[in-house]
Amino acid sequence: MQSTSRESLAALRDELESRAASGADLPALAADLYAVANLFAAQARLRRTVSDPAAPATQRAGMVDNLLRGKIADTSLTMVRAAASARWSAPLDLVDALVELGNQALLGSAERNGTLSTVEDELFRFGRILDGEPALATLLDDQTESLERRQGLLGSLIDGKVDPSTVALVHQALARRRRGFAMQVQNLAADASGRQGRSIAQVRSAVPLNAAQEARLAQLLSDTYGRSIGVRVEVDPSVRGGLVIRVGDELIDGSVATRLAAVRSALAEH
Repeated sequence: MQSTSRESLAALRDELESRAASGADLPALAADLYAVANLFAAQARLRRTVSDPAAPATQRAGMVDNLLRGKIADTSLTMVRAAASARWSAPLDLVDALVELGNQALLGSAERNGTLSTVEDELFRFGRILDGEPALATLLDDQTESLERRQGLLGSLIDGKVDPSTVALVHQALARRRRGFAMQVQNLAADASGRQGRSIAQVRSAVPLNAAQEARLAQLLSDTYGRSIGVRVEVDPSVRGGLVIRVGDELIDGSVATRLAAVRSALAEH
């Protein structure tokens, strides 16, 4: 998103948090926001009209009111009216914003219920499954297959097995067409971490780390980066020894495999 859209989204997130603080039904709000996002995504002309910066904000809000009143909850309608009144750099940014608001509503619901850490962990682990099973990730991301069939496959994997917020977040991610599914799941896990005021370090190790080792590593990374860092460890025998750590876009590769590759490369040059 460009700056105009980012500013509009930030204001809407503040509005969402205000709604959450007042006791709004957040899962219902998320469902409504997702439904409206899907409507706007499917109807390009409507999407362009509702986000047209040349039209007065009151006109755009009124259009949403006429279209959706009585079809979604009043709280949801207020949020969508606010979104339509905002300025967007591109029409699809409005769609993305509604999805983001729905995601944050579900994460807020998990936070309210005391299950946000569980949701974060489930999203992270499902992301690892997708990374480790490329055939499954490809099948779920295959746009030549119907969404209904792919949602059915996804449901067989997670429905009733993880937190309801995780189920809703992951199913909605699958419905989005403009971004890879596995990447969306990773982004959702990062959002869940960010909502708890911390970043996540993805760690690859040849052997499992015990709780004490994970805690020491998390503290070291937190001290290094000057912010709270959580640790998610994936056992990867190809590392051979040491650790490969990714924090955001930064990679710290202290693996034996990398050092051996460097030695082999240096020997080959001589």
